[in-house]
Amino acid sequence: MSYPAPHATNRAIVPPLAFAGERIGLMGGTFNPPHEGHLACAETALRRLQLNRLWWMVTPGNPLKHNDGLPPLEQRITASRSLTRNDPRIVVTDFEQGLSSRYTFSTLRYLKQHMPGVRFVWIMGADNLVGFNRWQNWRGIANLVPMAIVDRPGWRHAALASPAARALARSRLPESRASLLPMADPPAWAFLTTRLSELSSTSLRTPSDDATP
Repeated sequence: MSYPAPHATNRAIVPPLAFAGERIGLMGGTFNPPHEGHLACAETALRRLQLNRLWWMVTPGNPLKHNDGLPPLEQRITASRSLTRNDPRIVVTDFEQGLSSRYTFSTLRYLKQHMPGVRFVWIMGADNLVGFNRWQNWRGIANLVPMAIVDRPGWRHAALASPAARALARSRLPESRASLLPMADPPAWAFLTTRLSELSSTSLRTPSDDATP
């Protein structure tokens, strides 16, 4: 069974095509700008979780940050597609702009309601896990889909000691079982080690950029 544009009342809400049973990674952020660290995170998730595809979701803005001076969405989409052009498994999309909310929980709830047969996994860097407890309805996010946390330089210890990691400790899968994560019932998460890139959007421009809460 395939899921094209799911019966949306807003014609702008058109997620990428997916099929029931597929493993789809979801990696969201403003990507201002996208860089090799983002790409390493995506490729790690694709490989370690044995995903069919990864949706690189470029968001209109980050609710926890000032978005003054944020480049137009189209510019960030173009830059993201240029960076990921050699991996057809990565699908760059801006469908979140059609949703009434910019929060991750709302996006995931929409996808789970309209594409129930797809095995979604939320992907984010270890730096985002540190402040995950500040995201809107973060516990709801953890209860909607499994989560993969990809290591970032200098963030491993802070991430694993974070309030969210401690609260979800019993739901953590051993890294050796990461390939089972997409099939796990949430809450479930795994921490993935990988080659680390020192690049960050913060070092490439100001203000800082991370995944959207």
